[in-house]
Amino acid sequence: MSISVPARILAIETSTGACSAALYVDGDIQQRYALAPRQHAALILPMIESLLVEAGMKVTQLDALAFGRGPGSFTGVRIAASVVQGIAFAAELPVVPVSTLAALALGAMRESGEAQVLAALDARKNEVYWGAYRHVDSDLARLQGEECVCLPDTITEPQNYSWVGAGSGWAAYGPLLLERTGERVLRVLPDLEPVARDVARLAVDAYRNGQVISPEAVCPVYLRNDVADPRKA
Repeated sequence: MSISVPARILAIETSTGACSAALYVDGDIQQRYALAPRQHAALILPMIESLLVEAGMKVTQLDALAFGRGPGSFTGVRIAASVVQGIAFAAELPVVPVSTLAALALGAMRESGEAQVLAALDARKNEVYWGAYRHVDSDLARLQGEECVCLPDTITEPQNYSWVGAGSGWAAYGPLLLERTGERVLRVLPDLEPVARDVARLAVDAYRNGQVISPEAVCPVYLRNDVADPRKA
């Protein structure tokens, strides 16, 4: 059953080099953002506090928490999961996990005005995190097929035209991805990062439809079992 009450959701996104938090209150979204690799742990809690103070709210007045659950940086995804889980336990709030690729796609739709996005994040090890998304009613991005981690030259080719490529995967492996997608891609946004405001927008719909989890069920999604950085081996 869909939840009809107004939504008040705090969302965070730390899966990439960008760190952000957003507060959604009855249709209004405020965000804090910084492109600051390896500083997420120090930045995210002050961002959350700043948003709540500005809104004159306490955590216990929220309806739910949301986070970018991955895929993305191993450390970054874990930070988001840990922070949200800790707050959710303390405040006894439900949690909405949101795909990082879906948030990236929704941001690309807003930026480009196009309805179809091929979201790709650099997964290291010469691979990309990959997902194809299409705009649907209620300003949402719906996954077409499945998200995966794969070599850039083995991605599933889109079957129709007018796609936008978005994310760091395009910055790292653009030529290989374009060999597979060709003229089906109209535009590429290689520097676009997933942000908390889009995590919040996706979380609102999920929350209103009862798609929430308990704090103890919070976990990151990596799309691969081996998440170690080979440079540290």
